[in-house]
Amino acid sequence: MRAPSGIARRNVVRRDGERIEASEDRVAVEEPLEIRIGDSPLAVTMRTPGHDEELAAGFCLTEGIVSGADDLAGLRPCELADYGNVIEVELSERAAGARAAEIERARRELYVSSSCGLCGKQSIDRLEQAVDPVAPGPTVHAATIATLPARMREAQDVFAQTGGLHAAAIFEADGALRVLREDVGRHNAVDKVIGHEVLLGRVPVSSGLLLVSGRVSFEIVQKAAMAGLPVLCAVSAPSSLAIDLAERLELTLVGFVRDRRMNVYNDVGRLR
Repeated sequence: MRAPSGIARRNVVRRDGERIEASEDRVAVEEPLEIRIGDSPLAVTMRTPGHDEELAAGFCLTEGIVSGADDLAGLRPCELADYGNVIEVELSERAAGARAAEIERARRELYVSSSCGLCGKQSIDRLEQAVDPVAPGPTVHAATIATLPARMREAQDVFAQTGGLHAAAIFEADGALRVLREDVGRHNAVDKVIGHEVLLGRVPVSSGLLLVSGRVSFEIVQKAAMAGLPVLCAVSAPSSLAIDLAERLELTLVGFVRDRRMNVYNDVGRLR
């Protein structure tokens, strides 16, 4: 039986040299979630259950379908579906009319895998959203950034039990944790924390700092910029395209944040 936290139990055979032991392991859950605009399918993403409304809201913002809470009339699980794991997003009348083209461009032929949020894009010209450079945002001390991975790890309850999840967290400039979410997909974890801010009416997140537990791809930079996050940090490496996009969008990008070390790939005067 699966616990509500997104953890499942599975049988495992543990081998340690010549010693063999049958046991049980806790693993992260991966299940599909279909996101609909009204009753029309938009996308299917492979995610860890939990905070599905936030995931749908964040996905809609980073796909350019909504710009904030005012564009959302409601989000709810679909109780009439033949299967579970469906979230219906109801747009405001104004947003539904204004964003019809964005909705059509965002529709995907394939599901979005847990490893790559771009895998279902129908064409290369849809990879880059129309994103403006981010606002100046706060000034952040490098010493504060150095403390964030440890703070994030302390809050990763499911990772502590399974070792199989990515995390994304939004911090204040002084290092206070605002929100953290875990997921099998790094892009889903980012959409969840962004969706949390969307539903609270706090987008753009111009005073926040985004930290991700894995590498930084082009898509993660794009999502951060769509949410107005001026600083993006990671415990691992950015890709070349992520760096190029961060430079174009004037977003501070910091990688390999480990212990007291970090690599600053782009900064426009936000770091002290």
